[in-house]
Amino acid sequence: MAADWSRIARRIRVPMGFIFAGVYLWLARPTLVSMAWSLLMVVPGLWLRGYAAGYVKKNAELTMTGPYAYTRNPLYLGSMLIAFGFAAASKSVIIVVLLALLFALIYIPVIRSEEAFLRSKFPDFDAYATSVPRMLPRLRPARMADSEPGRFSFPLYRKHREYNALMGATAIYAVLALRIFFKH
Repeated sequence: MAADWSRIARRIRVPMGFIFAGVYLWLARPTLVSMAWSLLMVVPGLWLRGYAAGYVKKNAELTMTGPYAYTRNPLYLGSMLIAFGFAAASKSVIIVVLLALLFALIYIPVIRSEEAFLRSKFPDFDAYATSVPRMLPRLRPARMADSEPGRFSFPLYRKHREYNALMGATAIYAVLALRIFFKH
């Protein structure tokens, strides 16, 4: 049953994100102050996602450097920062609760499924998982014995099209600003 839900969660996570965005824009009651405060989470989330995208070589190697030396899931952590930053901008408790529920129902099984895949594909995954926390980052980077020092790659960043997150965040802020402007 858990494996079935994990497979379903992987398939519906992007469409659910778009559905949630619609619900979000319907329920959000932002203010300029709440939008400004939200930047404290959204900007670091965007930075973290972009930084991680410049390191990860999905399904080709076990990335253990850059942000992956602090947390095994910097892309998801960045997504959570962005999402909860926008939840703060919305000033809606309902959005925060729905978002927490959505992350729990979708991302916990997806992360577990991805870890099972990585464990089966990369023999070093268990040692890496022992040294690097799943979500909340370490204060100092883990030094894995077999890992070579990584370097951020703009071609990888472009390949993963992480700039779409910045464009999406900009669009959401624009819509929120329009809601404030036309509310008065």
